[in-house]
Amino acid sequence: MRKYVPKDNVQKKAYYTDRFHVVPRVPREEVIDTHFEAVVFNLGEYVKDAYIEIGQLVVHIEATKNFSVLKLLKEQCGYLQCSEQSAVDYLAKDGEFELFWQLLNVNEAKRVRVVCRLANGAAIESIEPLFKSANFAEREMFDMFGIKVNNHPFLKRILMPDDWEGHPLLKTYPLFGDEFASWYEVDKIFGKEYRDIIGPENRDPAKVDRHDTKRFSRVGYEVPFGADISEGETERKIEYSETVLVNYNKKASKTLDERR
Repeated sequence: MRKYVPKDNVQKKAYYTDRFHVVPRVPREEVIDTHFEAVVFNLGEYVKDAYIEIGQLVVHIEATKNFSVLKLLKEQCGYLQCSEQSAVDYLAKDGEFELFWQLLNVNEAKRVRVVCRLANGAAIESIEPLFKSANFAEREMFDMFGIKVNNHPFLKRILMPDDWEGHPLLKTYPLFGDEFASWYEVDKIFGKEYRDIIGPENRDPAKVDRHDTKRFSRVGYEVPFGADISEGETERKIEYSETVLVNYNKKASKTLDERR
């Protein structure tokens, strides 16, 4: 495994180079739905901003008010199910996380997304007393992002080992793991004294390389095994077999009357 190099500025690069595709923002619409208007009215001063995206209401609030807002949505607006909650890492850009809760009103078939910003190092209040599904979701958020949750009944890692170092969903976390990850299993199973004998874990084979002609199927771009395609390859027309029940080469199939 190659030597780990700190990537503290990795997130900033995504905003200032053309290396990554920038997905267009989803159009935002005004809140004109009668049900959503009532929701925004009930939330009152808790609402910093509200709009409609893809048919669902998005409400921005203060991070310190998350429990009060979600309790109101559950008890007064009929949102009895919290289907998802997590965070997005905006630390390099803004020094904050963006937290969100996805709520569902089954009776009205309506969805609300509650969004807030949380400063790095700050904690959020647990909503486990309101939604039992939040128990595991908040533990995962703590495990993957390092976000602490106040008054959670059992806040500990849920996916990674208890003694793991780092949080894998931070954008500064290396894609193949850091030096700690490369030695973790060796140290746990055999002990650090066996590092020179066994060597670090090699994670690079998991990498997907579009120029790899040995391990991956290349439908429509078939080339000989192990061929060098670094200079490009030729697209080949896909031909379907005519011996199967359906001939996919034909534009239209025969009707039942014609077959009779």
